[in-house]
Amino acid sequence: MADDHDPYNDPEIRYGSYVVGSFPKEFGFVGDAEENLAGVEDNNLPRILLMGLRRSGKSSIQKVVFHKMAPNETLFLESTNKIVKDDLSGSSFVKFQIWDFPGQIDYFDTQFDADVIFGNCGALIFVIDSQVNPDIKFEVFIHKVDGLSDDHKIEVQRDIHQRATGDLEDASLESIHLSFYLTSIYDHSIFEAFSKVVQKLICHLGTLENLLNIFNSNSGIEKSFLFDVCSKIYIATDSSPVDMITYELCCDMLDVVIDISCIYGLQEDREGSVYDQRSTSIIQLNNSTVLYLREVNRFIALVAILRENSYEKRGLIDYNFHCLRKALQQVLELDKRNHLNSNDSFASAGENANDRTENSVIA
Repeated sequence: MADDHDPYNDPEIRYGSYVVGSFPKEFGFVGDAEENLAGVEDNNLPRILLMGLRRSGKSSIQKVVFHKMAPNETLFLESTNKIVKDDLSGSSFVKFQIWDFPGQIDYFDTQFDADVIFGNCGALIFVIDSQVNPDIKFEVFIHKVDGLSDDHKIEVQRDIHQRATGDLEDASLESIHLSFYLTSIYDHSIFEAFSKVVQKLICHLGTLENLLNIFNSNSGIEKSFLFDVCSKIYIATDSSPVDMITYELCCDMLDVVIDISCIYGLQEDREGSVYDQRSTSIIQLNNSTVLYLREVNRFIALVAILRENSYEKRGLIDYNFHCLRKALQQVLELDKRNHLNSNDSFASAGENANDRTENSVIA
């Protein structure tokens, strides 16, 4: 996308550390709830609300997925006692915020403004527990399943699904659709689950999928992903089914590229970004498989899997990738304009509301 400044020299972009881009902002509910929520509704970014019972692993999910914390280190996290807002608009392809809610808060208390909390919610993720709002996509993370056998996982998911849908039917809320995910921070299941949730916030997901299908068919690619570099969430993939082993391979390749770039990719003055327009990597495995990584923009990487005989046409693949990148940038530019228009409409509506309020007061 066209931009007046060089995004690769942005000093806020850092990889290999817990914080990438903008820093989290905390909103504590120690005093007046309205005072603590003041200002958080000013932007029009979609929110993902992370809720669930106390000690269910919500903060661990957030730290592992978005702040590169090692799963073992989450054992030392203190219990969340206030709402924590993590703004990812400066470090992620998809512009959104994560709000981590403590389990002990009563959201239906009269001191909390439901419109402020749920007003711009794009998705609501519950770790086991759930709240009812027909306008929100409900995502249920059945978490900490790493110690369960495959049969036990299926049994637990079936039991939770039956109980949840039964409760909804009893409350005459059959129109609410629940999506269930078996997750753990000790494997890539949590990254795949978050990928599915975030993809629901992308307006042009179908277009991205079609572009990847065309790229694959003309380049001999077996599977391709568009990754958000800082979180390893895949924002789009082609129409073929996602195999967990394939996804893990691509995630590991992304980690290798970023880690090596952190060591050898910085300039002598240690400035600049370790991931830029020159970032590329080819890894050949011992099973005749080739992993192919190319930079799309400072947030996104294409990771593809192909066979060695297809990789012999490297020139054709590179040419097709440049065509793909150009098309992706056009889609991203369109998405950017739509987001700006949405913000303008949001601001205009707010000004009109203020004008009506002032006129009514004067009258």
